[in-house]
Amino acid sequence: MGLKFTNLLNKLLFISLFTGLTTLGFAQQKNQVVEQIIAKVDNEIILQSDLDIAYLQFLSSSSFYGENLRCKVLETLIINKLLIAKAEIDSVTVEPENINSQLDRRMAMLLQRYRGDEEALQKQYGKTISELKDELYEQVEEQLIIQKMQRKITADVSITPLDVKRFFNSIPKDSLPYFSTELEVGQIVIKPRAGTASKKKAKTLLEGLKNQIKNGTDFSELAKKHSQDPGSAPYGGELGFFKRGQLVPEYDATALNLQPGELSEIVESQFGFHLIQMIEKRGNEYNSRHILIRADESSLDLEATRLQLDSLKSAIENDSVTFSKAAYDFTEDPATKPTGGFFLDPQTGSSRVSAENLDASLYFIVNKMKVGDISAPMDYRTADGKQALRIVYLKEKLAPHEANLRDDYQKIYNAALEEKKNKALNEWFTNTKKEVFIEVIDDYKNCEILVNP
Repeated sequence: MGLKFTNLLNKLLFISLFTGLTTLGFAQQKNQVVEQIIAKVDNEIILQSDLDIAYLQFLSSSSFYGENLRCKVLETLIINKLLIAKAEIDSVTVEPENINSQLDRRMAMLLQRYRGDEEALQKQYGKTISELKDELYEQVEEQLIIQKMQRKITADVSITPLDVKRFFNSIPKDSLPYFSTELEVGQIVIKPRAGTASKKKAKTLLEGLKNQIKNGTDFSELAKKHSQDPGSAPYGGELGFFKRGQLVPEYDATALNLQPGELSEIVESQFGFHLIQMIEKRGNEYNSRHILIRADESSLDLEATRLQLDSLKSAIENDSVTFSKAAYDFTEDPATKPTGGFFLDPQTGSSRVSAENLDASLYFIVNKMKVGDISAPMDYRTADGKQALRIVYLKEKLAPHEANLRDDYQKIYNAALEEKKNKALNEWFTNTKKEVFIEVIDDYKNCEILVNP
């Protein structure tokens, strides 16, 4: 059973950790399965329920089935345990902050599906975000260790342009893939800011609350009544201990200049306006409370944002600035900002995206555009449901075609490199399985696990 299947399944299982197709989605099935150990890899074990859940995950995530699918899934689980066991022997670990960062990023993506509504997410899963992260911590840690081991094994693998050409020429002519329409598309997204009047109203409210506190009213009671931060308002605005740099810069800088009990001036951040009170400093950590008031979003200044995007459009068209530079500097879309505003194909990581992988609403826009066109500013809803405006840029459009080295070099390069990495991994598995104790119960002996890795 080849490594290509193993890589595919690993990608699907890793994605499924954050799409509800984990033990969160299959908890009922897991509870109904007898917890029988079906395989051992050194000190690592695989339960019958592990196999059943992974099998269901794969069926729900892929149209590929093939023969002996359950055996292939079990082999992938054993290969992963082999990587984990060897990682322990070689002292290969991942830092907790890397695990937490991955969890934070994935939870943010999951939360986007509920338009940023934590209560809706909690209702769906019966757990808070913190509880979900705790439940997924070990799974994510294992996946990151597996990825680190694979990178370690294939670190010295490289290919030349001649290797790419040979790989392409080795593909039978009647087996060359046919690519559908591909587009290189970018966007710049800007969220309208609240108008001057609504900002003044929010600041005036906070100044009034500050005066009440100075006259003896309890900060915590006012925070419970008025703060628009749902996470801290029930606790009187108290945030708990944070290290320097963990909160937004405006808040962090203001809070760190306060002494315990001292009140801040009104400070604005991306979340709104804050009145801050320092509670306690402890080394590089501090605990503070705040009252957050957001400016009235019903009076967002759409026209000012439209004019800003119009100006950016003109600057790009006049070659005063490149689209990528403008996107780096101004876009408020976290998904495309790192790539200079351009969308990436989820399968290849290329900036040329298959038409069927584009969001339908975006495809209908670019389908009417010519290469090089930039759209007029148009209404847009961000992933968390916020009102925004965007301009869209069509940089390139490639018609449907049979794979060739001129148009598809990067794809062919990636495939050739992947094949060479698979060979390196195959050699590693062949050698390493002799060093590690592997046992599979009789019920799965017919799978011939790792006989032909």
